Amino acid sequence: MAKKILIVDDEASIRESLAGILSDEGFLPVLAESAEAAFPLLAEGGIDLVLLDIWMPGLDGMEALQRIKTEDPGLPVIMISGHGSIDNAVKATKMGAYDFIEKPPSYDKILLAINNALNLVRLEQENLLLRQKAGQAPALTGASAVMLRLKEQIERVAPTDAWVLITGEHGTGKELVAQTIHRLSGKARLPMVEVNCAAIPEDLIESELFGHEKGAFTGATTARKGRFDQADNGTLFLDEIADMSLKTQAKILRILQEQKFERVGGTRTISVNVRVLAATNKDLEIEMAAGNFRADLYWRLNVVPLVVPPLRDRLADLPLFVEEFSQEFASKGFGRKQFTAEALQAMISHPWPGNVRELRNFVERVVIMTPEDEISREIILRLLPVRPAGPQGIAAAEAGLSRLRNFKEAKRAFEREFLRAILQDHQGNISQTAEAIGMERSHLHKKLKALDLEES
Repeated sequence: MAKKILIVDDEASIRESLAGILSDEGFLPVLAESAEAAFPLLAEGGIDLVLLDIWMPGLDGMEALQRIKTEDPGLPVIMISGHGSIDNAVKATKMGAYDFIEKPPSYDKILLAINNALNLVRLEQENLLLRQKAGQAPALTGASAVMLRLKEQIERVAPTDAWVLITGEHGTGKELVAQTIHRLSGKARLPMVEVNCAAIPEDLIESELFGHEKGAFTGATTARKGRFDQADNGTLFLDEIADMSLKTQAKILRILQEQKFERVGGTRTISVNVRVLAATNKDLEIEMAAGNFRADLYWRLNVVPLVVPPLRDRLADLPLFVEEFSQEFASKGFGRKQFTAEALQAMISHPWPGNVRELRNFVERVVIMTPEDEISREIILRLLPVRPAGPQGIAAAEAGLSRLRNFKEAKRAFEREFLRAILQDHQGNISQTAEAIGMERSHLHKKLKALDLEES
């Protein structure tokens, strides 16, 4: 069904030209020459978006915007003005306008703003449905003492606006902790905007975080909002915060302190109000000592520290995870598997360097590769090789390392044996190995090549 766009403008030429463009693009335009004429049309329902002029006789656009947002907060409104100013744009945005466009309107910019606004509404509706389906069930699995303590800390900090620094090894569930904090907060009605700082190239991270203006760099054919913009009045989750350069850290610090920034290639100051959750698998105190992380940024982020324990420190939760994952894969048509007590005990004996992520991958492998409905200890031992951890194994390792001439050789030897063992656990599968140890697949390829390890 065509989206219905209400155009509210006292200039007939603007109304008609916009209506023609929108009709050509498959929208259904509805016209009103004043704000007073617009409200009966809104009352009829079915309007998906409003294009609203600011300067009009009678009720002006700002007053109309305030009334629209009071009566229908979820309806996206794009303001249009022939007397554009930064103050008006900031005021309109704070009142709930999605965007602010100056006259004469660029039709490409109008269409881009309309499509982006409608997409945002769609995503928010999908997010709401997902939250409704999830209900209020606990998002974190575990009943061990360390997990109960973590859940209690989350319940205390979530309703506040305090910033949280989440630390823990790869695969422990730091992102899930952030999602749980957001879900239990007063900002849960808005989406949590996530940024994986490690996955964004250094030359693009500023544009990703702060947005950019048209022409700011090659390929910037239109202006674009950044993640800080998108998270305004909501939650911003900065994952792998320690993987940003010192230059970007300095800019992040200033923005976090002032809650103001400029887009790349722009000069206009934009104010935001965001709650920041940050996460890292690195020890930031060690990173600070090495000069890789700014101390002032650390103290700004570390208002409430939460530590997500590794799986080896909460092995009592392993049967709960196995049951949860088994049900998940059964719902996908893989069949319901029952793990015996001996099988679970064999799994508890494994070190799980990849934590919960590695465990989930292993349960999936067992479910797929095992035709039997009951998973025995023998099946587990066949699919999950046990690494020697007894005194003889340790003594042999120490003897081998003692013959090495320097730290560099010892480090290389350890990396070779560690990666060889993880690869063996995953039958040589590079993607599964990379996920289990929390390394990018391309980085793992380079590391294996440097260590002269076979990738088969």
